[in-house]
Amino acid sequence: MQTSKIILTYVVSVPVFFVLDMIWLGVIANGFYRRSLEPLLKPDMNWAAGLAFYFLFLSGVLLFALIPGMERRSLGYTAGMAAVFGFIAYATYDLTNLATLRNWPAMLSIVDMIWGSVLSALTAAITYLIMNRAWPMQTGPS
Repeated sequence: MQTSKIILTYVVSVPVFFVLDMIWLGVIANGFYRRSLEPLLKPDMNWAAGLAFYFLFLSGVLLFALIPGMERRSLGYTAGMAAVFGFIAYATYDLTNLATLRNWPAMLSIVDMIWGSVLSALTAAITYLIMNRAWPMQTGPS
């Protein structure tokens, strides 16, 4: 895959990921996360750390799911690999917290790991479809 297409794929994935996660965190599961984490939440979000997570995480989705999936020309492979990556990444955070923090809610870890899988799969699938529609994948040899 050409470097320019890799960069463009990453750029396309950023707003997709951000919008999906904001819908989840800000609307759908806002109350759940607030209730679960209220005693641990800072009054002000550290946006630099949050954005660093987003950009690093999306690099993983790109590297482990989007690039190989686009090279295989397989939406299913792309979404599946993204789901696995998302689950492992979110499980690293959630299970570490469950193991080390007092009163970390087990249900939060379960919900968050599922969300990490879904968010990653949706982000990769939507990005794949956008890229394939805007820049159709070649059918012949590359």
